[in-house]
Amino acid sequence: MSGKDDQNTDKAAASGQPAIDVEKLDGWMRDQVDGYRGPLEVSKFAGGQSNPTYRITAASGSYVLRRKPVGQLVASAHAVDREFRVISALHAQDFLVPRAYALCMDDAVLGSAFYVMSMVDGRMFSDQLLPDVSREDRRAIFTSQAETLAKLHNFTPAEIGLGDYGKPGNYFERQLRLWERQYRAAQDRDIPDMEKLLEWLPSTVPPQQRLSIVHGDYKLHNVMFHKTEPRVAAVLDWELSTLGDPMADLSYMLMQWIRNDDLFGGLHGADFEGLNIPTVQEMLESYCATAGYDEVPDLDWYFAFNMFRLAAISQGIAARIKDGTAASDKAHVAVKRIVPLAKSAWEYAQKAGAK
Repeated sequence: MSGKDDQNTDKAAASGQPAIDVEKLDGWMRDQVDGYRGPLEVSKFAGGQSNPTYRITAASGSYVLRRKPVGQLVASAHAVDREFRVISALHAQDFLVPRAYALCMDDAVLGSAFYVMSMVDGRMFSDQLLPDVSREDRRAIFTSQAETLAKLHNFTPAEIGLGDYGKPGNYFERQLRLWERQYRAAQDRDIPDMEKLLEWLPSTVPPQQRLSIVHGDYKLHNVMFHKTEPRVAAVLDWELSTLGDPMADLSYMLMQWIRNDDLFGGLHGADFEGLNIPTVQEMLESYCATAGYDEVPDLDWYFAFNMFRLAAISQGIAARIKDGTAASDKAHVAVKRIVPLAKSAWEYAQKAGAK
C-alpha cells in the first residue's frame, strides 16, 4: 500500500470508524462495478452522523462509497441496502439520484455492509442564506428544491418496483412507534416535553391522504445542485426513506423557514424579500403546483412531529457517542439540541391544540 493509501485510510480511521482496506475494496470493485479500473484512493467526506461516506478516486473515475458504521447499532438503523434499493429504482425512472453500481452485504470485505454509487459533480450549500449565489438564482434554487420533492412524491411506488418498500397503514402512526422505540432505547434522562409529546402526538395523528416514497431527511444539505445552473442535480442520503405520507417530507423541508439550528442553520428571521428567497407560502405553492394539491393542511402538527423526531434522532446520536460509534465531530452539537427541539416541538403541538 502506498504512502498516499496510508494517508487515505488514516483519514477514515480518524472518524472513529475502522480504516478502509484499499486492497480489498479494489478487488471487490474489479468484480462488481462495471467499467471500474484501479488503482484507487479513498478519502472520507466531512460530516455525516449516520452512514460514513467516502470518495473513491480511481483510474476509471470517481465514485462514492456509503458504509454501515461498525459497532453496536440501534435495530433497523443504517440500512444501506435500503438506500441502494431506492436510488436504484429512482435512477431507472430518471429521477435525480446517483447511479447505484453495487451493494456488498458481506462484512468480511470492509467490516460492514456498503454500496458504491456514481459521483455527481455539483454544488452543495451549507449556508441556507446562499450568500455566494446571485439574487436571481436564490429563488430558482429553492423553487427547484420544492418542485423536485413534489416529483418524488408523484411516483406510484408499486409502478416502479417499490410497492413493498414500506409497511401498510398510517405513516405517522408507524413513525411515532418507531421513534418512541428508538428514543427509549437511547434515553439517558427524563425530558418532560418529550413525555408530553409521546402522549399527545399518537392521539392526534392526521388522516393520510396519499402514499408516496418519502425521503425522510429532505433538506438543503442533502440536495446537490448543478455546477452553474440554479437547479437540483441529485438528491442524496436516502437512509431514512420509506413509503408514507408526503406531508412528512414537505413539512420537514419547510422547518428550515421557521427555525435556526446550530447544526444545520435555518432561515428564521431572514429578509426573504431582500434576499429573493421564497417564503413558506411560496414554497408551498411551488410544491403544490407540481404535486397536484389544491390545498395543504395546517402545518403545526407536522412541525411538532418533525421536531420530536429530530430530538429522538439526536438522542440516538448521543448514545453512539457514548459507545464510540458516532461518525462525525458534529455529533456533540446534535446532543445539545435535544432539549431545545423537544421544547419547540411542544410549542407547535400547543399551536395545533395540545393542552
